[in-house]
Amino acid sequence: MDRIPPSLKPLPNNRDHNCFGCSPTNPSGLQMSFLAGDQCVTSHVTVPEHLCGWNNLVHGGVLSTILDEIMSWATIHLLKQIPMTKSISVDFIKPVYVENPLKVQGRVLDKISRREALMEGKILNADDVCCARASGTFAIFSPAVAKRLKIADTASLRWFEQVFGLKST
Repeated sequence: MDRIPPSLKPLPNNRDHNCFGCSPTNPSGLQMSFLAGDQCVTSHVTVPEHLCGWNNLVHGGVLSTILDEIMSWATIHLLKQIPMTKSISVDFIKPVYVENPLKVQGRVLDKISRREALMEGKILNADDVCCARASGTFAIFSPAVAKRLKIADTASLRWFEQVFGLKST
């Protein structure tokens, strides 16, 4: 990856999970990492060949996963909440090819209520052309509520609280 712009900071990622999108230790996953700005979370990812659909095109389900993941991390960083996807709508605009570098961006469109946020995600190719975009409605929870609903385990929630400054109440 190129040098990180000073306006972006790397977001830490817990190595103790197996998420297909963001686990740095899942050998079959995307191993996405994230950079945060004031209004946006960014990731750079190259989709491996084994995740293709037609010929050398990235499978649409994989593109949807990438968009879901960037919107989730934008929710965590920008809203300081634990997200769960309620709905997602994806527009596939241009072909996305495996083994090509992509830039992915996520941001908050609107905090609808105390418990819900509208998010946006975009996938850009190496020429900075938008190839896919999504909007998603996310249920948002404090760590305490996420624990009570068994959305995440105690260790993961503690890690999110410490690293992202999430509030338990």
